[in-house]
Amino acid sequence: MELMDMLTSGLGIKEDAAKGGTGLLMNLAKEKLGAGDFGQIATVIPGVNDLMKAAPAADTGLMGTLGKMASGMGGSMGQLGTLASLAGGFSKLGLDADMIGKFVPIILSFVQQKGGKNVGDLLAKAFK
Repeated sequence: MELMDMLTSGLGIKEDAAKGGTGLLMNLAKEKLGAGDFGQIATVIPGVNDLMKAAPAADTGLMGTLGKMASGMGGSMGQLGTLASLAGGFSKLGLDADMIGKFVPIILSFVQQKGGKNVGDLLAKAFK
């Protein structure tokens, strides 16, 4: 079962929302990991560039600002901030912020299944 099917059936969302949400998470991963490490992840996600283009524009509103502030604090606040910075984008897709936490394990599982533990661990590092 491919990633979009896993997200749409597992979360009960439309394919556009699944693509946009995955794109937001992949943009974050690319930003945090750099092109080299992200390239390993990109090889196991079909159409990753199209998914990244499907993501809504970055939100510089309140949630984005709070997310950046929290990510600067490090530790568990850093992880919270990293993912919270995506809340505005998920909102633009018609998804609640809590959906971010539901996307992450599905995408991590898919990447690990297709690319192996090392590639899965790289992606997990991006979400911390």
